[in-house]
Amino acid sequence: MKKFWAAATVAALAAGATSVALASHSWNNYHWARTTSSFTLKVTDSVTSVWQSSFDTSLNLWSQSNSLNLTVSAVDESSRARKQCRAITGEIRVCNAAYGQNGWLGLASINLDSSGHISRGTAKMNDSYDSSFDAAERNHVMCQEIGHVFGLGHTSEDGSSQQTCMDYSSDPASQWPNSHDYQMLTQIYQHLDSYNSYNTSAAFAAPTQGSAAGAMNDNVPMGLLVHKGERYEIWVAAHADGSYWVHHVWLAPKGN
Repeated sequence: MKKFWAAATVAALAAGATSVALASHSWNNYHWARTTSSFTLKVTDSVTSVWQSSFDTSLNLWSQSNSLNLTVSAVDESSRARKQCRAITGEIRVCNAAYGQNGWLGLASINLDSSGHISRGTAKMNDSYDSSFDAAERNHVMCQEIGHVFGLGHTSEDGSSQQTCMDYSSDPASQWPNSHDYQMLTQIYQHLDSYNSYNTSAAFAAPTQGSAAGAMNDNVPMGLLVHKGERYEIWVAAHADGSYWVHHVWLAPKGN
């Protein structure tokens, strides 16, 4: 029964993984549960100095949305913390490290609780491909991976430019969010939920996740490849406790 449930869940996610429309770039309607009209999402800073400007500016610009605000709750830039990049319940963590020549430049991972709401997330930048990153590309990758953790998808996947970090162009104007990204966040977060899946710091209690839904380095696998585009992949790891991980991979350029 558990195997059947997991297979059915992954099949459903696979069907939804390709549903991102170019004009409406919600990522399969994934979002954090909230009971207020706007919310503050805590972020752990686990990036080195070479990524710090991209990180700081990304948080500042994403916080200009009417729907969410980002605040740094902790800083741990140790090599161990960055390499492990442990997810924190109710928060997000942003990391960079040399994760190896594994095929990806950036990796955004979200954990969905039994109600389908984001309950934790990580955004990872892979220094093993440092030759692929100039300053503009670091901004683009950092901004996009953080955007995925809110529930945003891509505005384009064919290399065309919408002058947003959520496209896949090489346009220097595509380093940061644009007004359409803010509008999309307003749309995603326009309804209220019956509970908060983010850390409110007021006796916060996240929905039970179960031991299988720990951090990435706590034996949570990438799972199954459910969608592959020219520049990205989506992987899903389902768990019988009702939660699952969804991973959005920014692929390294061919030949790297």
